[in-house]
Amino acid sequence: MKKGSTCLGIVFKDGVLLATIRPSTALMVPESLEKIFQIDDHLGAVASGYLADARVLANQSRVKAQVHKITYEEPIDVWGAAKVLGDRMQISTIYAGLRPFGVSFLIGGVDRTGPHLVETDPSGMLYEWKANALGRGAPVANKIFKQRWKDGLSEKEAVDIALDVIQKTEKEKKANAIDVAIITKDLKFRKLREEEIKKALK
Repeated sequence: MKKGSTCLGIVFKDGVLLATIRPSTALMVPESLEKIFQIDDHLGAVASGYLADARVLANQSRVKAQVHKITYEEPIDVWGAAKVLGDRMQISTIYAGLRPFGVSFLIGGVDRTGPHLVETDPSGMLYEWKANALGRGAPVANKIFKQRWKDGLSEKEAVDIALDVIQKTEKEKKANAIDVAIITKDLKFRKLREEEIKKALK
């Protein structure tokens, strides 16, 4: 997980931003690799580590979110979703013959209590952050967050910080390899288009 490409999350005034860079090599189609997962309209997750593990866990989280919505007639809250994911990851640490999941997540979303960013690691432990990064660029990224994060951050400021972090921690700077998702109460989950990222990079 520490060797994976940089993944980050930032809480801003009206929502949460998730961002990462997809690994790309010659002839690879960057869009074929998914590192940011939409869990529900108000909820997403970005993964660092084994992407196969991430895909399976994200699919399980989507099912749990829909079951919660059908059962209780309301969306699952961010901490509730994080606990479901953390509990599943923790189970793999207590039985012989199972390996822990080789992935960490930053789960971001907006619920009735506001925006939240929660990290879960392979042990199933949960931590809430205002801004945090995973992967090889995490030390540099978290240093930048300590300097630039503030209460009341605007969406544009959050995007600028995220792209600055990616440019300073990753060699690949092509807009089509950068993935940014914004989750707000009104617009809900949406990914920035390549044109929007190009414009923000200028």
